Amino acid sequence: MPKLRGEAFWRETLRSAHYVVAPMVDQSELAWRLLSRRHGAQLCYTPMLHAQVFLRDANYRRENLYGEACPEDRPLIVQFCANDPEVFVQAALLAQDYCDAIDLNLGCPQMIAKRGHYGAFLQEEWDLLQRMILLANEKLSVPITCKIRVFPEIDKTVKYAQMLEKAGCQLLTVHGRTKEQKGPLAGVASWEHIQAVRKAVSIPVFANGNIQCLSDVEECIRKTGVHGVMSAEGNLHNPALFEGRNPLVWEMAEEYLEIVQKYPCPLSYVRAHLFKLWHHTLQVYQQLREELAKVKTLEGIVDVNRELKLRCQEEIANQKEGEKPKEGLPFFHWICQPYIRPGPKERCKENGASGTEKGVRGKRALEEEEDGNSELLSKNKQKKKLRNPNKSFDPSLKPKYAKCDQCGNPKGNKCVFNMCRGCCKKRAFRETADCPGHGLLFKTKYEKSLSWQSSQRVIQNAEISRRGDVDVGEAAVLKEAGDG
Repeated sequence: MPKLRGEAFWRETLRSAHYVVAPMVDQSELAWRLLSRRHGAQLCYTPMLHAQVFLRDANYRRENLYGEACPEDRPLIVQFCANDPEVFVQAALLAQDYCDAIDLNLGCPQMIAKRGHYGAFLQEEWDLLQRMILLANEKLSVPITCKIRVFPEIDKTVKYAQMLEKAGCQLLTVHGRTKEQKGPLAGVASWEHIQAVRKAVSIPVFANGNIQCLSDVEECIRKTGVHGVMSAEGNLHNPALFEGRNPLVWEMAEEYLEIVQKYPCPLSYVRAHLFKLWHHTLQVYQQLREELAKVKTLEGIVDVNRELKLRCQEEIANQKEGEKPKEGLPFFHWICQPYIRPGPKERCKENGASGTEKGVRGKRALEEEEDGNSELLSKNKQKKKLRNPNKSFDPSLKPKYAKCDQCGNPKGNKCVFNMCRGCCKKRAFRETADCPGHGLLFKTKYEKSLSWQSSQRVIQNAEISRRGDVDVGEAAVLKEAGDG
């Protein structure tokens, strides 16, 4: 059967999907995809997979794709990050029998993508992207798609999209933010950019950004003319978003936990989903938030979820007539609803004095009391504090280390060169010297090598001498035998 392209691919293979669940690292796993499909999602993406790791590691393939094969989980698009045409295509060849298309991630704006040289940090390397998509389009039996972020300029974004289409991209998802718009600086996605791309290309286009409820989906399709709309954050806080419903949080949480029992996934994924679903409630019940963070089994997570449900039902039972939601929320905190990410100024207030007065903790800094003084501790430090209550993070109490003469890192206490191990190793190797403090014995090993070579030569000379004496003796015996 010939490979379908463009509109035909969207209509037939993707079944004219309008409602799409985004690829989300550690979040769009099989269990969550099945929950989302039950509540209106028509197409799902896997989490972003690393092409190089997928190619070399059989366990990675099994854990992230092969072991998750499920007839209900179609249509499905597998997303890869990559920066090498051959590696990308070889990884895609191993995945193509388990999905309906392969997506190239050109939208990840995170620092890990910058360090790994993939995602949105490839958007200026058009020659490389052309080669990757051309080769994938030629070698794969399924279509190649791309997910991109926009440039600040609409014209450049349009040319970028047209270049990808010309190279062989069969469907384009456009996130209407630049790679600089992330975290508290995310801001509003530009539907104008998405509309311009939709008008400029002939392949199907999905829009991503500013989607918090079904009315946003409908408005986006109407304004931009796209074929479908992709949701990430909105879907995580309300899996029934595409149904146009705002269900009770515990209904979604219990249904998800039931699916996880059948299709297990790492506990960290489950915990992260419940933090999203219960986000607003966990601002009220801080103790349960901490319990959810510490629990180490699925049964423990189920217990915390049950306790949250009981607390909410008790609150509903004691609710006064005409009472309205607090903190400016559109619904009461036990109902699935959007989470509006605070901007930088709002985040400062949330984590500062005003937030402390209300007893509300910021996402990355929770108030901690120690020796009568309050300080802001990161989540990582809080975990260390839980393991060791006596641990102090006071900089003045940190031990002072002497610095390496070469690079400034802490030097070895017994290093003969007054260096850290890395610098010491380079110098000891260069000078054929020893440093017992770091266990580096280049000089000793070299001398042992010379001694061994010398002893080997003595043994060889003795063997040659012995063989020479034997040969002379044999010649004498033969001569006597001849004379006789």
